[in-house]
Amino acid sequence: MLVIPGSQDQATCDGMTRRELLRIGGSAMLGLSLADIFALKANATPPDNGTGGPGWNRARSVILIYLQGGPSHLDLWDPKPDAPERVRSIFTPINTRLPGTRVTELLPRIAQINDKTTMIRTMSYTPIGLFNHTAAIYQMMTGYQADAVSPSGQLEPPTPRDYPHFGSQVTRLKPPTQPTLPFVMMPRPLQESNVVNKGGTAGFLGRAYDPYYLFPAGDDMDMNKMNRISVTDLQLRPEVPAARLERRGRLREQLSAGMPDLERAVARYDLPQYYTQALNLVLSGRARDAFALAREPVAMRERYGMNTFGQCCLLARRLIESGTRIVQINWPKVANSDNHSWDVHVGLPDRMRRQCAPMLDAGLSALISDMDERGLLSETLVLAVGEFGRSPLRGVSTSGNSNSADGRDHWPYCYTGIAAGAGVRRGHVHGRSDATASAPLDNAVHPRNLLATIYHSLGINPHTIAYNHLNQPRELVQGDVVTGILQ
Repeated sequence: MLVIPGSQDQATCDGMTRRELLRIGGSAMLGLSLADIFALKANATPPDNGTGGPGWNRARSVILIYLQGGPSHLDLWDPKPDAPERVRSIFTPINTRLPGTRVTELLPRIAQINDKTTMIRTMSYTPIGLFNHTAAIYQMMTGYQADAVSPSGQLEPPTPRDYPHFGSQVTRLKPPTQPTLPFVMMPRPLQESNVVNKGGTAGFLGRAYDPYYLFPAGDDMDMNKMNRISVTDLQLRPEVPAARLERRGRLREQLSAGMPDLERAVARYDLPQYYTQALNLVLSGRARDAFALAREPVAMRERYGMNTFGQCCLLARRLIESGTRIVQINWPKVANSDNHSWDVHVGLPDRMRRQCAPMLDAGLSALISDMDERGLLSETLVLAVGEFGRSPLRGVSTSGNSNSADGRDHWPYCYTGIAAGAGVRRGHVHGRSDATASAPLDNAVHPRNLLATIYHSLGINPHTIAYNHLNQPRELVQGDVVTGILQ
């Protein structure tokens, strides 16, 4: 839904709510909540452009592939074949397009496109409290530590007091300039156990800046759910043809022209402009058409992988082509679960070889190469990263969880992320991990620094001030740009 509750229902000086005003002469199908979105976004504080340097303002858009659950860096990107038996991966290292750089046999396709990427082998932070997924996800998405923690060590559910997701901040500071969805999250919410979507909302910015949540029906093991995408918010009802909706728009203009008192009451909302933007989004079909995966050739769909993750990657490319600025793909299996989850406390060999890695290898490699072939990669920042890695020593507990002899526990002190596209160095490895991939030897990158780099790449100073629900000034993120991965 695109219904935005909250400030839109505040009364004007004439005692009417914004919702009531917006619905005068408007379409019941829209509810005009979409117009609210454009209006609220126009109140954004302009970005502080007082910065520059490598990679500055090179990105028009961002795709974040969020590998929630915490993939094992040792078993994917950073093999240590000379490490002790209980540390080194059971998977065989293979060569890549970069001489001297290896990944494991689980990633043969990524090995052939890593000359287009920067591999960050030194993602690292020291957690406050328990090593739970929710706290790490919240930090990764917002750049801040959460305040409220339950007795179990998990974060409390989302609240309007939360720090905003970085995509919401970007949407506020760089509102759309064409009729399209500015920020889309799919195919499921961020989640650990019963804590759902913590870090995945606009928080104190208000729900007008929430992403468009594309969560198709079906459980996490349903690999065909993307075939059942429903975007009814973005299409006209059969009984309301485009011409009729346009006539309603003209009628609304006539009503407004004859009601000067009403115009004065709502002047600060600039209703004609925002009504027009909302109307254009629906009538143009631009956003709606982006979701039509069936229009892609079968060979292209198969290249990405005929599963939820692969089709999300393909949809991300289509959304970027339509003008969407931020797309986030959450790994389509919740943390704290089995089967396709990266949370491999048990059964690591089978789950990674047969389930997780093949989907990642096909989807991520296809996205990067396809974007590059289409000329989209030069203006799109693509990131793939989890909330942490996995413990170097198999079969031990680092977070209070039990682990089988072949499982790995949570490990935030050193793990790997992938970056590509706008301003990112091609064919580069940033930083070195030690002999057991336990800690960075140099160039450690905190998740806050990765967020700062996203803002910087979009031409937004990461130290720009936003005001929270108490009207207190807060920086977008208290981190430094990772200039070493940029050019």
